[in-house]
Amino acid sequence: MSTGPLMPKATAVWLVENTALTFDQIADFCKLHPLEVKGIADGEVAAGIKGLDPTVNGQLTREEIARAEANAAYRLRLAPPKVKLPEVKRKKGPRYTPVSRRQDRPNAILWLLRNHPELKDAQIMRLVGTTKTTIQQIRDRTHWNAAHLTPMDPVTLGLCSQIDLDFEVARAAKDRPQVAPEGDQTLLPAEVTTAPEDEVKPFGDTSRPRREEEEKLDVDSVFAKLKQLKRPDDEEDEEL
Repeated sequence: MSTGPLMPKATAVWLVENTALTFDQIADFCKLHPLEVKGIADGEVAAGIKGLDPTVNGQLTREEIARAEANAAYRLRLAPPKVKLPEVKRKKGPRYTPVSRRQDRPNAILWLLRNHPELKDAQIMRLVGTTKTTIQQIRDRTHWNAAHLTPMDPVTLGLCSQIDLDFEVARAAKDRPQVAPEGDQTLLPAEVTTAPEDEVKPFGDTSRPRREEEEKLDVDSVFAKLKQLKRPDDEEDEEL
């Protein structure tokens, strides 16, 4: 989408008064509504505004105006600027915080430290626009106002957007190493946990130990040992 002239209404006033362009052509060039241009021609809109010649400031040429006057379907185009200004590169650094919101930054930092301890100091600095020293003081409870700080959501305070907060949290979670589970704790498959009681379990029935078999084996072994320990005199007495 092309940009319009610097002063659209003043430019529209001059084009209405000094050219034979249609209302649609002027509205398209100045990014106005055709009815608004019609109101300018009728004196109902932009009363008292002095017309601005777009050919003087280099936004339009006489040839372009003549070409548009000859063809009502033609649309005016802005002339390319003669001087190209360098693009202003934004320096990376802490987010700018308005003066009215700066008193809420410690509360937002405390909220981030409690609810998202995985965030790095650099991420908190980007979100809230603070310094590493302030973050460390709040973490160590050495801040001058530590006793009166209340954790508050930075999104609610207007210090950052929810999109920025979610992005930093997701980024911190991605960089955090995964902790392996302790031991070999695994869940049994569903067919095992939902199997009827009468079916044979893969790990054996440990709920009821086989005490009867163990007792039987112990009794037999005891009687066998007793028979071996019988004295010869006892055998003779039994024969008599």
